[in-house]
Amino acid sequence: MVLAIAAFVIVTTEFLMVGLLPALARDLSVSVSAAGQVVTLFAVVVMLFGPVLTAWLAHRERKRLFLGVLLLFAASNALAAMAPNLWTLAIARVVPALALPVFWGTASETAAQLAGPERAGRAVALVYLGISGAMLFGIPLGTVAGDAIGWRGAFWVLAALSLLVAVLLQVVMPQMATGQRVRLAEQARILKDRFFVGNVLLSVAVFTAMFTGYTYLAEVLESVALVPSALVGWWLMGFGAVGLAGNWLGGRWVDRRPLLTTAVFSALLAIGMAASMALASHHTGLVIALAVWGIANTALYPVCQIRVMKAAPQAQALAGTINVSAANGGIALGAVMGGASIPLWGVASVGWVGAAVALGAAVLVVPLVGRLRGQ
Repeated sequence: MVLAIAAFVIVTTEFLMVGLLPALARDLSVSVSAAGQVVTLFAVVVMLFGPVLTAWLAHRERKRLFLGVLLLFAASNALAAMAPNLWTLAIARVVPALALPVFWGTASETAAQLAGPERAGRAVALVYLGISGAMLFGIPLGTVAGDAIGWRGAFWVLAALSLLVAVLLQVVMPQMATGQRVRLAEQARILKDRFFVGNVLLSVAVFTAMFTGYTYLAEVLESVALVPSALVGWWLMGFGAVGLAGNWLGGRWVDRRPLLTTAVFSALLAIGMAASMALASHHTGLVIALAVWGIANTALYPVCQIRVMKAAPQAQALAGTINVSAANGGIALGAVMGGASIPLWGVASVGWVGAAVALGAAVLVVPLVGRLRGQ
């Protein structure tokens, strides 16, 4: 549960920039697009450096490692709050981007170890509940706080929360045995395993499908479903609230049949996205379709993480971080695909394109990854 709270703070730190961009750009006298490149920088750093740093730090005692990550987030958020220019802000964002994948890879593995093999999936899903909480409460409330106390004030609040969670973790988390140091080249052997690589590529496909539509969901609601702009935020909060059920279901089912669970939720994602576009003008039907979309969307976060970790039991921390890097690649690719489809076929096309990618993942997951494993 403490790791879930830490995840809440970390994910809020990662995505809060999206809601603060306009005010931040005005205060630093830069364009919104220039400020937005800090968001891109964060994702690129996670994608490129996460696996190497996690492999390097995987043997560290977990409690000390997590305390270090939280203190680093506290310091970087404080630096962001004091940033006099965009360059200083960029440095303040690069530092947590280096630590984030280390947390996700090792926190997932630690939760699985603490819970035992039979409850590993539920434990990792509980940690991932922090993502749902950030999407549902942290990011919207952070954006509201940014309006009320300024974007600098929002970062100061995150710095204080990071320190508080560090204290909580120090009090309640047990010491864990220090892992044996394994050479980076030896850990990287998992990249020679076609079954593992197939699982990673599957995560790229799943996250591409998810973020082809989700990146532009607010625009879909406003311009296609004609939801008043003042109410879009409430619709998005409802989307996140329903997703909590998906987090719970994914954690329960993925332990036994990780590939089948991925296929089922990918199919549900395709159905939910396509139905949301088809029923956009009928709000009752749209609510039901968005509920299906939200459940599948949130379920696939822990499902993909657990599935990839199970594919490399000998290096789970590195495997979990590679999956986080793959997910960030899928997020970027999905945003690009959705953005490219809008001028060609209209805003609603993001849902149809995302559904097509999700359906492809659902159809190919079992025969493709099963064949790579030699089953």
